[in-house]
Amino acid sequence: RMWPTVAPIVAMCFAAAAQSFFWTRFRLPIGATTVVLALLIGEWINRYDNFWGWTFFPINLVFPSALIPMGFWLDIVLMISGSWLVTALLGGLGWGLLFYPINWPVLAQYHQAAEIDGVLLTLADLIGFNYVRTGTPEYIRMVERGTLRTF
Repeated sequence: RMWPTVAPIVAMCFAAAAQSFFWTRFRLPIGATTVVLALLIGEWINRYDNFWGWTFFPINLVFPSALIPMGFWLDIVLMISGSWLVTALLGGLGWGLLFYPINWPVLAQYHQAAEIDGVLLTLADLIGFNYVRTGTPEYIRMVERGTLRTF
């Protein structure tokens, strides 16, 4: 439930710090894109080693968020405006607003309809039935309150 809110805020901190360094030292608007690429490389290493390497969980279910277009957006706003204030307001707003729809193409494959034993399901529902999460009853009750029922 926290993915659309926490992930862009945390990633934005790294991107803003790198953007500040590259812009003040070299006058290059590539800081956000550079750090986003580095974050995604680290995320893929983490996903592959921890999810596939240790538990053999399907790698297509644990992809990192698509941050590259948001890094481009932040760098383009800084390049066009040249102002920290405009970049903070418009770039930060665009960063947050772009996070959710940019990830839709990756998630769209799970909305495919499937008929299993006479029941019409989406692939997301089928995956949720096949990869049942484990945990304590308190954790299960906490997760069941939201809409993310699988993980």
